[in-house]
Amino acid sequence: MGAKLSGGSSGGDAFPANSEMNVTPFVDVMLVLLIIFMIAAPLSTVSVPVELPPASAAPPKDKPQEPVFVTIEEDGTVYVMNDATTLPELADALRTKVAGNTEERIFLRADQNLAYRNVMEVMDLLQGAGFYRVGLVAEDKVDAGS
Repeated sequence: MGAKLSGGSSGGDAFPANSEMNVTPFVDVMLVLLIIFMIAAPLSTVSVPVELPPASAAPPKDKPQEPVFVTIEEDGTVYVMNDATTLPELADALRTKVAGNTEERIFLRADQNLAYRNVMEVMDLLQGAGFYRVGLVAEDKVDAGS
């Protein structure tokens, strides 16, 4: 009774089973991830030091019943809500509309064909009157495909 120890032509596997784990793909993936993080990490940080103001989480006490709109038409006519006014009378008309509360947000609407200087003139008048919370209103963009 004997055992054959060397591989011969009698029924043995040409490639014997290998019980060792192949870590090469694992190392390749880890190196790629390391390179990605080494490149991405500096990009995600801000290098300019700035002292940010604290956030105020308190909601406003009095919410406006109706938003206040200032509208400028293409011909330069200025409206406070639906009432036409002139540029010299704009500040007084706004103060009347908001009952003197200059902290009220004012929404500025202007025709798209209006000259930029006309919009800036109205914004300067608003700031000169103490209205610093001015929001510019634009039409929502609609996708042509939907």
